[in-house]
This record gives sequence, structure tokens and C-alpha cells, in this order.
Amino acid sequence: MTLEDDSLEYHEADPPGKIEIATTKPTNTQRDLSLAYSPGVAGPCRKIAESPEKAYDYTAKGNLVGVVSNGSAVLGLGDIGATASKPVMEGKGVLFKRFADVDVFDIELDITDVDAFCETVAAMEPTFGGINLEDIKAPECFEIEDRLQDEMDIPVFHDDQHGTAIINGSGLINAADIVDKDLGDMKVVFSGAGASALATAHFYVSLGVDPDNIVLCDSTGIITEERAEAGDVNEYKRVFARDIEGGDLADAMEGADVLVGLSAGGIVSQDMVRSMADDPIIFAMANPTPEIGYDEGKNARDDTVIMATGRSDYPNQVNNVLGFPFIFRGALDVRASEINEEMKVACAEALAELARKDVPDAVLKAYGDEPLQFGPEYILPKPVDPRVLFEIAPAVAEAAMESGAAREEVDLDEYRNALEARVGKSREMMRIVFNKAKQDPKRIALAEGEDEKMIRAAYQLSEQGIAEPVLLGDQDEITTTIDDLGLDYEPTVNDPTTTEYDAYADRLHELRKRKGITRSEAGELVRTNTNYLGSVMVDQNDADALLTGLTHHYPSALRPPLEVIGTADDAEYVSGVYMLTIGNRVVFFADVTVNRETTADVLAETTRHTADLARQFNVDPRAALLSYSNFGSVEGAETEASRDAAAMLREDSAVDFPVDGEMQADTALVEEMLTDTYEFSDLDEPANVLVFPNLESGNIGYKLLQRLGDAEAIGPMLVGMDEPVHVLQRGDEVKDIVNLAAVAVVDAQERE
Repeated sequence: MTLEDDSLEYHEADPPGKIEIATTKPTNTQRDLSLAYSPGVAGPCRKIAESPEKAYDYTAKGNLVGVVSNGSAVLGLGDIGATASKPVMEGKGVLFKRFADVDVFDIELDITDVDAFCETVAAMEPTFGGINLEDIKAPECFEIEDRLQDEMDIPVFHDDQHGTAIINGSGLINAADIVDKDLGDMKVVFSGAGASALATAHFYVSLGVDPDNIVLCDSTGIITEERAEAGDVNEYKRVFARDIEGGDLADAMEGADVLVGLSAGGIVSQDMVRSMADDPIIFAMANPTPEIGYDEGKNARDDTVIMATGRSDYPNQVNNVLGFPFIFRGALDVRASEINEEMKVACAEALAELARKDVPDAVLKAYGDEPLQFGPEYILPKPVDPRVLFEIAPAVAEAAMESGAAREEVDLDEYRNALEARVGKSREMMRIVFNKAKQDPKRIALAEGEDEKMIRAAYQLSEQGIAEPVLLGDQDEITTTIDDLGLDYEPTVNDPTTTEYDAYADRLHELRKRKGITRSEAGELVRTNTNYLGSVMVDQNDADALLTGLTHHYPSALRPPLEVIGTADDAEYVSGVYMLTIGNRVVFFADVTVNRETTADVLAETTRHTADLARQFNVDPRAALLSYSNFGSVEGAETEASRDAAAMLREDSAVDFPVDGEMQADTALVEEMLTDTYEFSDLDEPANVLVFPNLESGNIGYKLLQRLGDAEAIGPMLVGMDEPVHVLQRGDEVKDIVNLAAVAVVDAQERE
């Protein structure tokens, strides 16, 4: 089956198309409907009539963008008309929603007259918070955008022009840095002089490129003053007419530092590339065939050639999706009246900065685990990198506020938190922990310090000020890995092969001598097993917490800290807890990793410690002891343990949170069942701490919810230890290590 066949089947599948409208408020009862429509809707209507700005408070206007086109210049298809362009505009809506949670109405107008088009779009201003113009042919697109920006008091943005300009402008910033060239000194040649080329040329000037160093070539050749005076170019091209000799693209490229291709495929040869200045930068963005192929351009010469194309199958894809969703997100959230040059530059600079940072594991996996590291083959972030939203939208919002385009002021730290809440509850919850951790970072011993993931996690923990990581392992191997990763990082390392650890060995022997460990064996364990080394470091207050387990079986990783550190004074058992987020709901699952067999005492202690953990995330705990029985409906050993544990907790004066059981899972989670069927329950709201009757049910439960319910899981977090210790799951990603390290820091803070 061809790609076109696949695409036709994809779009035709019921329901046809790619987008739908969903309600955001309850519509289940007659009262709900009377609030949503008549007669209740009259209230917000009257408020908006009194003050039109209230539309942002009472309607979806503030998160709604109109994607508007007449289909006169659809990429790769040309003038196909308004109706035929609808799949493209729907697709644009998908990208807005997927990457920045911006809602879209796609508007296809069967209008080619500029006056009529502008009049129609301007009349829709009450509906939208912003307008994204799309696939409108030049030169009409210039006039349309200019007029609508003047006539409308909401952002109007022609992505075909500015999106391409911003993204490759960001690439230019990084490419110039890599080849050590100053933007103001570089000669830049454009192949193409259409809407995107002209917008890019203007944007390059905003970034610092000298306009006298820009040469534009259209299908006729170099745009010179002679051609301009002869009336051979339109008013938009005339801005970049140069007082130089005429010629073709090959002539223009001689000695050029940068080639920007926004024209036609295959028109640049290797000889033309060889004529350029040292270490040339080439953005060959014609689609689907670039002006010169990626490999062909790279292999044209022996020095550094930085290549970028519009294709996803080669490094450095110039992809507009890195820009428009996040630009509009930032603009909408400060109710900007426009998207000005300062906001565009802020976007480009933030993207450039993000490309210099360590890349998350999830992004690496999405691209087949290929190495992604700042350099000639990685000058732009990948679109699936979740950090793009959290870097670009705040940068755009800040620029809007500073430039006077914003009508709402936002606190940027609070705004970043709100963005994380918008795309995932787990990120919002971890932001709470990160913020606490940054107030007083603690020393975290990372047992498998030679592992690449541990090193990258240590770098992020240090860079973000979350913790003071200590890598345990071979110093030379760690240093080599850091160099290979290109990280600017000098970590704290405890190398058991080069440092004297007699005091640690003595302490381990003291703790385990009546468990069969001799002094020589203790010395060997400290030197060869970083789980023991890290555990003794925590015991001796040379580290505040320990993370391990990335390359070990869970039981073997847990055993050393249990032997050395042990349980807390008020604990006899250790339990493993996962925090799961489903939509806007947060639930803690315990115990899911440690205790195979449980008693009422184990369940009660697990509940208390899990409730304490929930409070670290600013969650007020409500605990349910789960079973297959509801409040004595079935008698059995399992139900009895859960029932007794709940009774013990309710009778304990130190327990200051609601708890009940035994109960079935749906009873614990459905408010109507608690308040109607079991109105006697001590829980009058759904539980957020779920304590399972045994390890088997807990482990099965959280994994089913994670895989079938799309729940996001953070953990496992150990509770009941005498010091903060967490055992990772084998194969965890860098973000999991960072998350658990932050939890350990907060735990250490509270113990202090």
C-alpha cells in the first residue's frame, strides 16, 4: 500500500477528518444544559456586552485560533483551492492541539480578492484569540497580513513566512556559533525570493545579519539595483536589491558563508558548495527535494559543512511545528495584540538555547536512539521534545510583556507551572517537588555513577539546582563518558578504586559482623559494590540520600541499604509506592514493589508512610484499604487484614487523615458510591491513597492502569527507610532518576 493509499484510509476512517469539538463543562443534567445554554447563558452574555474583554473569561476565545486559507499556495500542491486545502488546515489544527493545547477552527475561504479576504477575516475577530494565515500565495499574502495586523487587535501570523524564518533563524544562531563566525560579518545568499525567503531575510536582519551582506536570487538571477530600477522586481523584493553585478545563483554563492534555499530542488551543485567560504552553512529547504541533498552537500568538501533541510529523514530538519504552536501559546496567554519582532526573536533564541541542552531519553527513543548532541548535526531541537513548550511559550510571553504587546501580565514561574499542568498532571506534581528541592539541595549518592543515564541525570540535577549529586564509580570512565556526551560538567565523584575507604569498611563490618561479614569482606564490598558504598556514605552523613537500582534486580539493589541503613525508628517495614496521574487525578498506589505477604500491621504502617509521602506533593491524603469485599460483605484472611488495618488507623489518634476499608476499588474511587451506598464511610470524597492487600495485586494494578489507562507513573518511591533511599526500576529513563532524586531531596529536607 502506498503512502497516499494509507493517507486516504487514515482520513476517511469514521469519523472523517482529523478534528472534532469536545465539551469542557458537564452536560449530564437538565441544570447543566440550562447553564450551558438558555436561560443561564444570558449571564455571561450581559457581562461581555458591558465589557468585551470579558469574552476571554467566559468563552473559549482566549485559547482559540483561526487557521485561515484560500488554498492558493499549498505546499507541494500549489493553487488547489479552498475546499481541497481543508485537510491541510485540519492538520494544522492537530499540531496546534498536540503540541501546545491550542484549539483551532479551520476556516477555508473561497476568496481570492485581497479586499474581500481581509474584510471577511477581520469580521471574525470576536471569535478568535489569534489568526494563523496559511498557504496564501505571494505577493497577496504580504498585503493580507499587513492589513489584517493593522485592522485587528489580536495576533495575525502568516506561518509560511515567519515560521520558516524563525526556525532556520534559530538554526543560524547555533550554526554560526559552531563555526565561530559572527552574524554581522557573514555573507548570506538566498535561493528564492518568495514569501518565506523575504521573511527570512528580514528576520536575519533582526538577528544581527548586516542587510548589505544579504544577496537574493530569484528565477531570473541576482536581485540588483539595476533590475529594481528597470522595474523587473516587485516592491517586496526591491528592499534587498544590491548595488552589485548581476549573475546567477552560482555567481552569488562564491565566497558566501550561508546559503538559504527556499526555491526548487536540485539546483545547487557540489561545485557551487565548494565555491563558498570556509565552513559553510547551508539551509536547503525546498520540499520534498532540497536544493542539494544532505549527503551531497556534506560530502562536497573536507571542512565543516553544516546542512539543514526540510526533511525529517536527515539531521537538522527545519520544521515549522517548532514555532507556531508555542508562539501562539505564549501570545494567547498574555492576551497579546500582535506577534511582533521581539516575540519572534525570543522564540528563535530560546530554541537555539534548548538545542544546546542534554536531550531527554524519550526524544532519543523517538528517533531510534540515534545520538543527539549539540553540534553540526544537531542545531535544532526535535519537535517531539516536550521541553519546547516550556521554553518557547514563556520566552514569547516575556517578550510580549516587555515590548508592550501583552494586555495581561503573568508571573513567569507560575506560568511555567501552569503550562506543565496543561499538558500533564504528573509534570505539575513534580514541579511542586522540584521547587521544594531547589530551596535547599541535598547530596545525593548515585550508586551506578558510571552509567550514561546516571551521568546525564547528575548533570541535570546540578544544572537545575535540584540536588548536589555524587557519582560513585571509576573517575576516568565517568570523565570519558562526560566528554563523549559533550557535557560542560565537572561532577563530584567518589571513586572506590583510588580512594581510601577504611572508615567505611570498618562501619560496614561493625554493622554486619554478627551477620557473617568479616572485615576483609566488608572492605571488598565497599570497594566493589557501590550499593554498599552509597549506603555507608548515607549512614555516615557523607550523603543525604541514595539512588540505585538502574542496572540491578530490585531485590539485590534494595538489600544493601536495608542491611546498612535499615528502617526508620517508627517503622518495621519498607514499602514501594507509585504516584499515578490520570487526567487531572492523582492517586498513590502502595505497596507495589516490596512486601509479598502482608498483615494488618504491614498494611497500617504502609498507609501511614504513604500518606506522609502524599503530603510531600502537597496532596491531602484520603486512604482506602482495598479488597474484593466492601465493609465485611465477604469474610476471608485477605479481607480481614485490610479491615483490621483500617480499624487500627481510625483508632490511632496520631492519624490525622480520613481512612476506611476494606472496600472495593470502585467504591474507593466513585464519590456517589461513597456518599449514597456507603454513606457511613469515613471517606466523603474519593480516596487518593490506595493500599493494596498484597504485592501481587498492587503490582498488577498499577501496571494495568499505566498501560491500558494511559496513566503516568512516578516511582517507585520507598517509604519506611531510616534515611532517604530510592531503588529505580531497571531501564528507567533519565527523567525518572531526576524525579526520584528530587523526591529524595525533599524527604531529606523534611527529616532535617
